[in-house]
Amino acid sequence: MPTLHWLTRDEDIGTASRAPYRLLEEAPELSAGEAAADNMLIQGDNLEALKALLPFYAGRVKCVYIDPPYNTRSAFAHYDDNLEHAKWLAMMWPRLELLRDLLADDGSIWVSIDDNESHYLKVVMDEVFGRDNFIANFVWQKKYTRANDATFVSDNHDHIICFAKDRERASFRGIQRDEKQNKAYRNPDNDFRGPWKSTPLHAKSGTEKNRYPYTFSNGFTWIPPVGTYHRFSRETLYELDRTGQLWFGTKGDATPSRKSYLSQVKQTVVPVTVWLHDEFGSNHDAKNENRAVLPNAYFDTPKPEKLLGRILEIATDPGDLVLDSFLGSGTTAAVAHKMGRRWIGIEMGEHAVTHCAPRLAKVIEGEQGGISGAVGWKGGGGFRFHRLGPPAFDAEGRIRPDVAFPVLAAHVWFAETGRPWTAPAEPTPFLGAHEGRGYALLYNGVLRDRSAGGGNVLTRRTLAAVRAAARGFDGPMVVYAARSAFRDATLKAEGLTFRQTPYDVTARA
Repeated sequence: MPTLHWLTRDEDIGTASRAPYRLLEEAPELSAGEAAADNMLIQGDNLEALKALLPFYAGRVKCVYIDPPYNTRSAFAHYDDNLEHAKWLAMMWPRLELLRDLLADDGSIWVSIDDNESHYLKVVMDEVFGRDNFIANFVWQKKYTRANDATFVSDNHDHIICFAKDRERASFRGIQRDEKQNKAYRNPDNDFRGPWKSTPLHAKSGTEKNRYPYTFSNGFTWIPPVGTYHRFSRETLYELDRTGQLWFGTKGDATPSRKSYLSQVKQTVVPVTVWLHDEFGSNHDAKNENRAVLPNAYFDTPKPEKLLGRILEIATDPGDLVLDSFLGSGTTAAVAHKMGRRWIGIEMGEHAVTHCAPRLAKVIEGEQGGISGAVGWKGGGGFRFHRLGPPAFDAEGRIRPDVAFPVLAAHVWFAETGRPWTAPAEPTPFLGAHEGRGYALLYNGVLRDRSAGGGNVLTRRTLAAVRAAARGFDGPMVVYAARSAFRDATLKAEGLTFRQTPYDVTARA
């Protein structure tokens, strides 16, 4: 497969593995609504924030939407959009890698971009996600007026490039039929089967054997036009005629057609790739939405809620997890919240505090802008505000000794299995089993014994506690502890592999 090369490519493709695992520290004073809500608003560099999420959310995100800097050689209010081309690619590559790892197997990623980098982005995503997993390039009409002061042409559209994590497993939804699509269905003859529309009885494919005159029960004889053929067999025509599913016009002498009933039509339709402003909103609409919620907020190119609503309608179900690591004005999180999806939003700038958090707090309060009326939004839910804390590992890649048990447990589990770890309500030293092997962690007094020779040491007593927590699992087990009181022969006889904390806990690349 062709690949894209730029000056610092060799170094840039290793950036994600070198990024530190940082801790996430909640700022309760900036959180809002229900304290137990799953939704997260994170302030900090999105590369490090994505790395911090891996041990907990790898493979769990159903939909990623991002609206990264477009590299348009102009300055934007809240971030520098004047990155040199190689630097832009260096920024995007590691973030796309981490987003791929966070996506569920049936998930998808949607990236807004314009013509400056869209073609390069497609080639990079071909490499990161696999060319076979490309779904579509959607074209969104962001402006509906002509810019007559443009140098060559008026730029009125953006691209939204969509890839699946795995095209064979991708889970996409049809979109609900709207009144415009149903308008063609009427019922002029009061058919008891309900509204219908006419569809032809002839088709372009067939043979001369399928071109013959047919006489209906009302005496009308009809033959398909030259170059076309009967769409249905004689038996089917007879049955349609007998059951009143044919239409001959109001006077009964028009070319016959079949009635196709609205009740028999699928209530969802396949999305198209051209999204016009009258249905999906424009940048102008998005600015008005932002000002209505936060009068002093200004974003140069926000996205309208209807646009994000369509993406989430296609890519997710209620309860699914949505992630936006370039949260900007907060639209993705606001729409996900109103549509009953869980969400994680990451924003580096101070407007995570001054704009995103207040906007999302107003969503919780039940603000009625954007898609609120269409989805029946009345308010509720909540989110937790986090900032990036110190690295979980020191300069040598060893775990810091003051890290809490759930954080280390998540890192140990992810390092061993490549899967996210779900913390139980009450922590136990047994973390779980994966592919026939168990994993345990004796750390930070999980057994309520912090003494030097106590709960953080692998002994007969602590092993018995691990076995009890494992609830019948009797396979081989990896145990992390401060030290082991067992000899190598005993470890082998017990089916144990001992790994010492903090020295044997290293950051997973």
